[in-house]
Amino acid sequence: MATQSGNTPSVAFIGLGRMGLPMAKNLVAAGFEVTGYDRSEAACASFADAGGKTAGSAREAAAGAGVVITMLPTSAIVASCLVGEEDALAEAAPGALVIDMSSSVPADTLKLAKKLTARGMSLVDAPVSGGVSKAIDGTLAIMVGGEDIERARPVLEAMGDRIFPAGKLGAGHVVKVLNNYVSAAGALAAAEALIVGRDFGLDEAVITDILNASTGRNNTTENKVKRFMLSGAFNSGFDLSLMAKDIGIAAGLAEDLGLKMQLLAQTAEAWQAAENDLQQGADHTEIYRHVDAGAHRG
Repeated sequence: MATQSGNTPSVAFIGLGRMGLPMAKNLVAAGFEVTGYDRSEAACASFADAGGKTAGSAREAAAGAGVVITMLPTSAIVASCLVGEEDALAEAAPGALVIDMSSSVPADTLKLAKKLTARGMSLVDAPVSGGVSKAIDGTLAIMVGGEDIERARPVLEAMGDRIFPAGKLGAGHVVKVLNNYVSAAGALAAAEALIVGRDFGLDEAVITDILNASTGRNNTTENKVKRFMLSGAFNSGFDLSLMAKDIGIAAGLAEDLGLKMQLLAQTAEAWQAAENDLQQGADHTEIYRHVDAGAHRG
């Protein structure tokens, strides 16, 4: 984790959720002056306990800030917060750098950039991968799009240990949803394999061990099956609705490019069906429950 010294810009961190809160705490630990905002009073209190400042609104948090970070559920919420109804950037420092670390629609990122340019501000998209555990220990993988990557790097290095310049503005968000698509497809395949094997009479834990020693291993088999699925915990900390959203963005991107991606479309459909089938706030590892139930219907 990078540690700051000397003259550094003040940072506003908007969105102190499961991922945002530990990320903002790591910025404080690295020596940045950070003002955080979230609608959750509990999240703000936790951030204050870690030495951060808190604000009563997004605009108050961003007032005078040289760097404004967003970690919010959707690109629509990001735009509304920054330049829409809340207009959080109204009192930010001249020439402020905005870092959108949310998982956003790339086309929306480009639209937002035009509005920021008109205000003399710049934007980089820097979504993350690694989950809550890596957000806590500051070892996230961060994929970055845009021209001001080096300007953003000191801030990003306080939250992640692998910074990937992905390309032009929007590239980070593109790679993020493609990554989540590949992860989600692997999770579906793992769930189906376990259920088929189980119904044949095999031990799902043994199946998992064999997969992890073989070519079928993936992030789900290695890190999620036993801990969150077979245990019945289903509490990895990443909502199924957010996974479904990201795969939908990836499918929409392919469509916009005139590409027919059959597996991507089917994966997006399967995860959307899971979101519709399961309760609100379901963890993404509950895809196992959805697949299991669907396999035995009728």
